[in-house]
Parts: sequence; structure tokens; C-alpha cells
Amino acid sequence: MKDGSVGPVAGKLQDKTAVITGGARGIGLAIARRYAEEGARVVIADVDSEAIDEALEGFDRERAMGTALDVRDNTAITAMVRKVEKRFCAIDVLVNNAAVFGMAPVLEVDEADFERQFAVNVKGLFFTLQAVARAMVEAKRGGVVINMASQAGRRGEPLVSTYCATKAAVISLTQSCALDLIRHGIRVNAIAPGVVDTPMWDEVDALFARYEGRPLGEKKRLVGEAVPCGRMGRPDDYAGAAVFLASADSDYVIAQTLNVDGGNWMS
Repeated sequence: MKDGSVGPVAGKLQDKTAVITGGARGIGLAIARRYAEEGARVVIADVDSEAIDEALEGFDRERAMGTALDVRDNTAITAMVRKVEKRFCAIDVLVNNAAVFGMAPVLEVDEADFERQFAVNVKGLFFTLQAVARAMVEAKRGGVVINMASQAGRRGEPLVSTYCATKAAVISLTQSCALDLIRHGIRVNAIAPGVVDTPMWDEVDALFARYEGRPLGEKKRLVGEAVPCGRMGRPDDYAGAAVFLASADSDYVIAQTLNVDGGNWMS
């Protein structure tokens, strides 16, 4: 333009199709909303069908859809991919956000909860990645996968041994999958959140109260105060990193796990 202005600018994810697992609440929903703002077509995949309907309020229904998905079920994962392809042609971005949490001292960890956490956080994440990556290879247009790890995957913690192990596995899988899939033009990276103020943290706080003998609310307050930034994270704090890793701005970023944690962990 003659006045030196650049005029309208398309969003960084304009006309990309992004699938967000566990997308009906918390960080997943914050990412879905930001992706829509950046021009993406958004697919909210979640095990909670009622939450999906609520989450889709405010989205352009021509450019957004919801689908029930239990990532422990490989048949359901395949069906989800086909459903998205039928609606939006191809998947460009996968955000592997679905996860569960558990807490217990090592001597009290039971097999059922151990298997539940690994089934969702590791097996479900991997086979969702695999199914989407296969579709991306078939479509021959590359793609992006973003796995949600955690600061818990960077270190051990006494009451969350199983959860820490699952998130360490996510970081490792991110590296291996990235090195394998980049030959197909598929970039794989991860985000490692710190402590995040979501409804789940009220459940976590209650567990800490049980195992550490604390009043309800105290652990959550202390954890927030201990963050160098001075507060717990909020779901919106992760949307910018998710846009960056999904966009062309990060074309040379491969196999990395980006810490977004207010300064809790440095690596």
C-alpha cells in the first residue's frame, strides 16, 4: 500500500486443520480457541461428549467440529481420523493433549492406576500420533505433531512416580518420532507445562492434602508462590507456544520439548 501499511494479514494457521485431543477443557480448549483465531479449522476430540458440546460454543461451526474419542481405543482413533478427513480433507496439525493424573506414595501405587496412566498418557498418545502420521504421509503434505509433556517428565517426584514416568516417556517418544517422521515432512515437538491452574488442580490439591496432611488449598497456594514468575500457569499461557510450534515460524524446530512453566525448570 502507498501509505506503507501492510494491509490484512492471514492467521499463522490459515486453513490448516488441527486436531486437539482432550480439547474440551483446560489447555486443550485454550489452544483450540487460539488456533481458530489464527485461521485454522479445529477438531475438538475428547472422551467427554457433553463437554465437547459446551466447548464448541462460540466456534464457527463451518470450521469446527467435535468428536468423541477415547485414546485407549485404537479403533476409535482410526475412526476419528477418517471422520476428520471426510469433513476437512486432511489433518495438518495434531495436538496430543489428552492425559490423566494419579498420585500415591510408591508403596501404595496399584496396578490398575499404573496401567490407566500409561494407557492414556503414553500408549494413547503414541497410537494417536501413529494414526495421524500415517494419514499425513498418505496425504503427502507434511504436518505437525505437538505432544503435551510436563515438567514432571523432567524430574522425579515422590508422590507422582507413575505420572512422572509417563511424561518422561512422552519426551522420549517426541524425540524418537521426530527423528523418524521428519523424512516425511512431519515435525514433532512437545510442550512441557509447569503447574497449571485448571479444575484438575483442585483434585490434585485434595490428594496432597490427604498424603501430606495439609489443609485444602494450601498446597495449591504454595506451589503457585514457588513459581519464579509468581503464579501458576493459566491455560491461555500455552496457546502461543502451540501456535508457534504449529506454524511456519518453527520450521527448523524438530524433536524439542519447550518448557512453558514460568521459570520452574531450565534446560
